[in-house]
Amino acid sequence: MSDVEKPAPGGLAKDEVELARMGYKQELKRELGLLQNFGVSFSIISVMTGIPSLFLYGLNTGGPAVMVWGFVIVSFMTLMVGLAMAEICSAHPTSGGPYFWAAMLSTKERAPIMSWITGWFNLLGQVAVTTGISFGCANFIATIATLNTDFEPTPNTVIGIYAAVLVSQGLINTFGVRTLHFLNNISVWWHAIGTFSVVVAILAKAPTHQTGKWVFTQFLDGTGVDGVGWGERASHAYVCVIGMLMAQYTLTGFDASAHMTEETRNAAMAGPVGIVMSIGVSAVLGWFLILGLLFSIQDLDKTLASDSGQPVAQIFIDCVGENGAIGLMVVVIGCMYFCGTFSVTSNSRMMYSFARDGGVPGSRFFKRVDHRWKSPIPAVWLACTLSFILGLPSLGSTVAFAAATSIATLGLYISYGLPILLRVINRDAFVRGPFHLGKFSYPVAVIAVVWIMFITIVFILPQVNPVNSQTLNYAVVAVGIVVTYSIGFWLISARKWFVGPVKQIDAEKMGIDVMDPSAVPEVPTPP
Repeated sequence: MSDVEKPAPGGLAKDEVELARMGYKQELKRELGLLQNFGVSFSIISVMTGIPSLFLYGLNTGGPAVMVWGFVIVSFMTLMVGLAMAEICSAHPTSGGPYFWAAMLSTKERAPIMSWITGWFNLLGQVAVTTGISFGCANFIATIATLNTDFEPTPNTVIGIYAAVLVSQGLINTFGVRTLHFLNNISVWWHAIGTFSVVVAILAKAPTHQTGKWVFTQFLDGTGVDGVGWGERASHAYVCVIGMLMAQYTLTGFDASAHMTEETRNAAMAGPVGIVMSIGVSAVLGWFLILGLLFSIQDLDKTLASDSGQPVAQIFIDCVGENGAIGLMVVVIGCMYFCGTFSVTSNSRMMYSFARDGGVPGSRFFKRVDHRWKSPIPAVWLACTLSFILGLPSLGSTVAFAAATSIATLGLYISYGLPILLRVINRDAFVRGPFHLGKFSYPVAVIAVVWIMFITIVFILPQVNPVNSQTLNYAVVAVGIVVTYSIGFWLISARKWFVGPVKQIDAEKMGIDVMDPSAVPEVPTPP
């Protein structure tokens, strides 16, 4: 792939011509290549973030057998979702991603409402995944601070660290694509080499190793607060199903490659390939990491009840000592920090694009792009602020944190599934891009839709027994709020003014600058 696109007639690069075909002007800086596009999704998937953050959840909810084989099953099904999304991304390479696709794949009459609902679910998922990543990073920073010190983190300490992490990630995203481009290259290698190095280090230094039989077949049920878990109250199958959250939460966020297409060269191919590559590479690295951690557990009870509150930190301490554990924790925290930084990037691009089309309250402000840094700065700080607010219920509550990861998983996958479902329903009208699956296109899309419907039900189910105000999986509440808001506000008001993705260039031909808040007349936005 050439670093410089040949100009098309009229002086525009072919990516800008394609963007113009979809009705938009080139306003973000197009500097990313395939590796950088892949790197953003790879960094957001970040197996070194999702697996360590939910390792305790995985051990308690099915144990090694579910963690190992659940990850294999989820990886395959996620690849089906990614392939179906990649086809659509190739046909419509714009930073709007799923909500734009929903409009393009709907009938003219249904395009606005499908775009509206998809956009709000994607926004929920984007905010929640940033919350899960950066809150997990804050927890690990608090944990590393306890090693070889007398420091004892409190909920207030953790929330302070969490705020500092988000502010620093917001500042990095404020200074535009050049900084992110540089960090992206570092992040890809940090994740790849870091994951390999951590696993090799703990396997090499572990005093003993668990048996293959234990790692591949041992079932654990720690889902009961009072000792009676869901395996006893319901069935082991129920525990296995809800135990797949660790894997599915880890393998999410790959729509970032779509959200970055307006900043990527040869976007109609680089975006789709970035989606599929990030899933495939992450699946292999993730399984390698899970196996390495499980084989290196020295004392299961001590790992589950670690003083640090993090089983992964206890595994490090047992294998390489506290000094060595500090080094390995730095690697993990680095992965989490890069992951959160690029999650804010993807999050802000989605919000910018949705605001550009009038889908967000305050669209006039949040659609602004800073012309010096070529970055949607208001959207960056909106992403950070909402993520901070969503993280507050997780203070001192592992149940609430698991619920936040469920919200992230559900919000994103529902927004992935709606365009794929529309592509299945309206398959005769689908116009393929340069990346397509040929005769496998339709069956892959059907498999993807069925899987998303399945996990949508699974991840709102109770995760801890008995269910009370302290153990409620409030993912169902968050999803219910988004459904109520998106449909309710649509019926009350939005249906009167939201028209789906705005054709920016067509508007400007009529004398409307849709990026100028003072433009009169304006493209429809919320009253």
